[in-house]
Amino acid sequence: MAHRIITQAVIVGARVFGRAFAEAYRQASASSRYAQASARGGSGSSPFANNFASAGLTLDEACKILNVPPPQGGKANLENIMERFKRLFDANDPTKGGSFYLQSKILRARERIELEVKQAQEAAETEAELKQGWKPKVWKDR
Repeated sequence: MAHRIITQAVIVGARVFGRAFAEAYRQASASSRYAQASARGGSGSSPFANNFASAGLTLDEACKILNVPPPQGGKANLENIMERFKRLFDANDPTKGGSFYLQSKILRARERIELEVKQAQEAAETEAELKQGWKPKVWKDR
């Protein structure tokens, strides 16, 4: 009689473990497919934009939120952007009766514009390096 109980316990345990393992595999597979799809497409101009919370915000929306012109050729007046950001961010402070939602939208807009400017600068640096030829930066201890 004891061997029957032990056998049933082992079978039930194996079934539970098997189902849990199968569900974990399904979730991992779905997560992997989602990550691949996000890296391929998405709202940003590069896969790096998908790593930020500002990825859902287009550059046009970000510029409208902060009321600044979009960066032209990867250059923007960052002082003007920071001035508007600080003014709007402080005006929407929840402790002063403002909206946390609007405050977070303002923050994401600034991040999005800074991301675009940074990506454009990196692309320009890479292109300039390609035109000049590869010159490694060597650091020596002196």
